[in-house]
Amino acid sequence: MHEALAARLLAYWAACIMTTASMESHCISFREIPQTSELFLAFLEDFRRVSAYYAHPPTMAGVEEAAKQVKLDAAVRRVVVEVLREQNARFAGGNTEGAASGGTTAVDLKATTRNLDRLAAGAVAIVTGQQVGLFSGPAYSVYKAISAVRCAEELTRRGVDAVPVFWLATADHDLAEVNHVFWNTRQGLARYELPVREKDAGRRVGEIQLGEEIQAIAATAAQTLDGPFAADLTRALHESYAPGETYGSALGELMTRLLAGRGIIFIDPLDARLQKLAAPLYLRAVERSAPLRQALLDRSKELETDGFHAQVKVTRESTLLFYDVDGKREPLRARADKGDTFVAGKHEFSRIELTAAIGKTPAAFTPNALFRPVVQDALLPTAAYIGGPSEIAYLAQSHVIYRDMLGRMPAILPRASFTLVEPPIARFMGKYGLTMRDIFAGPQSLRAHMERKSLPEDLARAYDRGEESLRTLLSSFEAPLKELDPTLLGALQATEQKILYLFGQLREKIGRAENFRSGVLDRHQRILLDALYPQGGLQERTLCALPFIAEHGPELLDQLARLTSIAGVEDGPTCVHQHHVLSL
Repeated sequence: MHEALAARLLAYWAACIMTTASMESHCISFREIPQTSELFLAFLEDFRRVSAYYAHPPTMAGVEEAAKQVKLDAAVRRVVVEVLREQNARFAGGNTEGAASGGTTAVDLKATTRNLDRLAAGAVAIVTGQQVGLFSGPAYSVYKAISAVRCAEELTRRGVDAVPVFWLATADHDLAEVNHVFWNTRQGLARYELPVREKDAGRRVGEIQLGEEIQAIAATAAQTLDGPFAADLTRALHESYAPGETYGSALGELMTRLLAGRGIIFIDPLDARLQKLAAPLYLRAVERSAPLRQALLDRSKELETDGFHAQVKVTRESTLLFYDVDGKREPLRARADKGDTFVAGKHEFSRIELTAAIGKTPAAFTPNALFRPVVQDALLPTAAYIGGPSEIAYLAQSHVIYRDMLGRMPAILPRASFTLVEPPIARFMGKYGLTMRDIFAGPQSLRAHMERKSLPEDLARAYDRGEESLRTLLSSFEAPLKELDPTLLGALQATEQKILYLFGQLREKIGRAENFRSGVLDRHQRILLDALYPQGGLQERTLCALPFIAEHGPELLDQLARLTSIAGVEDGPTCVHQHHVLSL
């Protein structure tokens, strides 16, 4: 084995199997995780298959190349930084001069201020973002932020000044996706939900103000937080999610507190000054709606021909914009039967009318999922965007818009992915001899495995002795049968397999009988699935990170950051292309 290869393999295993004073980590390939799309697998495992859909490979070399292509007008950069200074000061609990306001505890903004200064001076951005979910939403929102911080640090270490930026997706209008959050409590999986008021339906979530009811929901949720840092998290929740805040401002404030000192910059795109900067792109989206739509339809066909699927459906009426009419965010659609005519809600507009409306009130327009990253990267000097599997899939479609609108596209990197295993859950897994692969196999397979391991101790020992006796008895026939007629050995092997299979079935039936008597397996299975595979998906996609931070503190985020490798394939295999399982 060559020394270079040996060194790379050693580094790989050091990254994949890491032990600290409080954490053990190993990795699982995404190919072993159910419901992972073929496009995402190809992106991770064989980028050449999908390279036509992206501008750069998902490596640090790709990020460095993308950084060279960043072109952001100085006037745009100046306005964006000005807006970001104001927004991040507010998120930190102060006004633009940094004084505390509203009775909240001001957060130390020194690291973020330094990064804003660097951004003003010409640094590139490592961007990520997420919907503004209640109480920070699923845990992967935090993992995205950590990934952006690590990537910016690594790119800066390589000689390209870079800062992390988190895009708060406040323009989204699907309130049902962000008005609730799940986390585990001592009583099981809990859902905390802010009711949807009729007047808020269809509105951009960044404009929806929280009412008085948010205080009771935050208090109820906070009561279920356990651990040495629960009081800190409770205070952060109450200071961030207060009446009068919006879904966007509340998340910005909470994330600023969770990630204090790490220098991450948060951006709310609904600021009127940012919308004005985006207006030229909105105009181009209207002017070139037909060729852009055709390019997207062609891209969908390319993806399907290559064995993938289009993440975002595009039709003959699709455009790249939403238009706020009658107080609701409505998709802007082209009227195929009327030439240059468009429809939003119950209203019809000519191309000339739309152009005038964009010029007069650009804040009434927002990009759709495919166009949003392009608008984002017209406002920011983005060298890399860090996304999850679904985002990486739809960016394969956005690629054609990037080419038309900006003439460049950032490198796309996968976010870090984690399943966190608390000590009581680890003990359950040990009791039943389970791995995460057993959990991912689904409830039915998991239950069968648990039943085989759930016998009373004395009965389990007797069963093990019986199984060994059967194996010994059957193996004793091997030599005489071989001497008598070697062709009988196949029959002996088949008989052994059948007997042991039936004996195993008996063990499962005994386990089911034991559970029927005590109900233990029902409870333990529910606990395991709620903690590790809630609602049939990865933990990070359902459970909130706050209970983990309440128990383990900010140090948990530091430990996760150390495991967030952002090296790419040119550096050898790394856990960035796999899913981390961490025993806390």
